Amino acid sequence: MVKPTHLPRGALDNPTGRFEHHDRPAEDDGWWQEDELPPLRTSVAVDTSRSVIVRQSSPDIPFDRSINPYRGCEHGCVYCYARPSHNYLGLSAGLDFETKLFAKPDAALLLDQELRQSSYHCKPIAIGTNTDPYQPIERERRIMRAILEKLAAFHHPVTITTKSALVMRDLDLLAPMAALGLARVALSITSLEGDLARRLEPRASSPPKRLAAIRALSAEGIPTMVMVAPLIPALTDSELENILAAAADAGAGHAAWILLRLPFETKELFDQWLQHHRPERRDHILSLIRQARAGKLNESAFGQRFTGQGPYVEMIQQRFALTCRKLRLNQGRPALRCDLFAVPPRPGDQLAFDLGS
Repeated sequence: MVKPTHLPRGALDNPTGRFEHHDRPAEDDGWWQEDELPPLRTSVAVDTSRSVIVRQSSPDIPFDRSINPYRGCEHGCVYCYARPSHNYLGLSAGLDFETKLFAKPDAALLLDQELRQSSYHCKPIAIGTNTDPYQPIERERRIMRAILEKLAAFHHPVTITTKSALVMRDLDLLAPMAALGLARVALSITSLEGDLARRLEPRASSPPKRLAAIRALSAEGIPTMVMVAPLIPALTDSELENILAAAADAGAGHAAWILLRLPFETKELFDQWLQHHRPERRDHILSLIRQARAGKLNESAFGQRFTGQGPYVEMIQQRFALTCRKLRLNQGRPALRCDLFAVPPRPGDQLAFDLGS
């Protein structure tokens, strides 16, 4: 196992990807040094994808298309269900996922090309469904900013999910879009406890900063949701009501929750995290997850993977529904508008003349 360094990272290991032909297990050869290993540096490579809109047809996801400006995520959330996607790049779901990142610098250009296709049919695009579009490297890369500028130019509806207060940088784009019914933002809050949040999500914005982002977005008239995600049994579930109340006080109008998902290598990475950070709760946490996941640590079946099933889940659902009623959350909202979508002329395009005038 990789010895943790002082630099905050979520994973404690870098297991070989499941598609690799050779394994590289760590072995103690007796030469272990007590000196701390040098900090793991973040590297960013260019993603050369030729399209940027990803399509999906899952029946339990309320959108059919999404954009991910980055692959990998420096936030380092140890529980992240997207970690195993790094295996498709020949990399590990562990430390590689949060240190070896891929950026899509041509995302806005590719988006422009796709939206201009005569066959394109406008529906809301979801951003932040796999990795966070406002992770730290966005400050310099500004790829998410360029995507938003393009969507605004086309009057295209968008939903954003993030754990970062950096979303406030783009209030100047999001507020006018929201005024037209084209934008919504969800802030994900796992815990209000600073130390726990830092250990679970070492490079994401602190809970107070995320609440500040909700307040700023709401003040600008941008429909804002709080996602209690993931809800971790026996670790963060006791905070459900407090998170909802804090978000509602900050101006959130809607809320949702998602039960912890642990696909593929994420199971082992999260188990290692528990053994290192919460050994006294490990067995109880894993037992409750199995109770909600038909005896497993992950259930991929449609309709169950986000919420689970059984008495524990029913209790959480009741608590969530009761609290939302008390706080007047989820009182209904209009759908995002797709009827305003229009392809803007390119610089140099010949303007059409109205021959009937």
